[in-house]
Amino acid sequence: MAGGSGGALAVDAEVVIVGGGIAGLATALALRRVGVGGVLVLERHSELRATGAALTVYPNGWIALRALGVAHKLTSRYEGCGIFRVTDLENGETKVFRFAGRESSDEIKVRPADRKALLEALAEELPPGTIRFSSKLVSINTETAKSSPETAVLRLDDGTVIRAKVLIGCDGVHSVVARWLGLSEPVTSGRSAVRGLAVYPDGHGLKKEVWQFLSEGLRAAMVPINNTEVYWFLVNNTVAAEKEARTDPVKILREVTDNLGRHMPPDYLDVVRHSSHDSLSWVPLLYRSPWAILTGPTARGPVTVAGDAFHPMTPDLAQGGGSALEDAVVLARAMSRAATPAEGVAAYVSERRGRAALLVAGAYLSGWVQQGGTDVQGLRGCMVKLFRDWIFYKYIFRRLAGMMWYDCGHLLPPTSNEKGKNHSE
Repeated sequence: MAGGSGGALAVDAEVVIVGGGIAGLATALALRRVGVGGVLVLERHSELRATGAALTVYPNGWIALRALGVAHKLTSRYEGCGIFRVTDLENGETKVFRFAGRESSDEIKVRPADRKALLEALAEELPPGTIRFSSKLVSINTETAKSSPETAVLRLDDGTVIRAKVLIGCDGVHSVVARWLGLSEPVTSGRSAVRGLAVYPDGHGLKKEVWQFLSEGLRAAMVPINNTEVYWFLVNNTVAAEKEARTDPVKILREVTDNLGRHMPPDYLDVVRHSSHDSLSWVPLLYRSPWAILTGPTARGPVTVAGDAFHPMTPDLAQGGGSALEDAVVLARAMSRAATPAEGVAAYVSERRGRAALLVAGAYLSGWVQQGGTDVQGLRGCMVKLFRDWIFYKYIFRRLAGMMWYDCGHLLPPTSNEKGKNHSE
């Protein structure tokens, strides 16, 4: 590290990760696990920021967390959920699904978790100074010295200039790094999601199950995280009221209870009314075209993207967090095995493109069908619902659920006597 001209700070780093969310922290930790030093995480906020309050982590996410060495820190705090109840509010019918395990490990289950707890579990494993807060990236360039590999040159809003041998964009849906690479912008799904965390100081008394409710143009769910907190969401076809209400917690709650969700069961509305105001959000659901993920410029030399910056998807398979954790493990493993950073990045992209595109397509299909189509009415709407009830849930949903058991593998190559065995803490 050295001072630059005009008083600007100049920093050299082996790897710079833009974004201190799940993807960024997991990638930093994965690289540390394979022995990569000099990793710097740039987070534009002043502290770890947990947008979304909570998330449901499926087996593929826990397998990745186990490879990262932090799964045990969270599974001891959050119980597993094995029963999913889906109620069609238009006819009152409830379907019950059991999420049976493929692995005889108590650790590998579906578990809701507090998003901030996950971020803290990852951050605690990183050396002090790894995360640089209040660091907003404003521009990216590259430079190539004679007989030296390409270097990424980053400029921050405070004038700092950082030179990095590897640049990984984990900066979310509106990624600066993805835009620099030339990836297409995410597009709207025509739907939005309200999310919140209900708090019951004396306990909520709900069973440890996932409840989902469907009605025309709506999909809502609630799941207890522990004895006092319940995570809930409501996905709706985008409405005009959203723009005005999304920054005002009181208006968000009023819109859900008095308008969008007025036909929801009393138990669900009670959960909504118990929401902590600082946990509420209402955002449009965006995704990147699967074709763009398969064919787009997701890497350039030693520069690539991970998590939502790579494959933003709708939350209908609850795979945003899990897929980001997978990315981290695969990327670090590829980097540890490659002769050069650019080769490692290329190997990572090659391995992840197909699965990422499949997850994005599966999530979009799942959400669109379960809500009865987006702004689809009349005969077409009836056909979508028949497809949902008679084909989707019986055949397609089970295949989509199978994708949630994906094993991203070890971070380090197994020794000869470990081949075929699952990694353990």
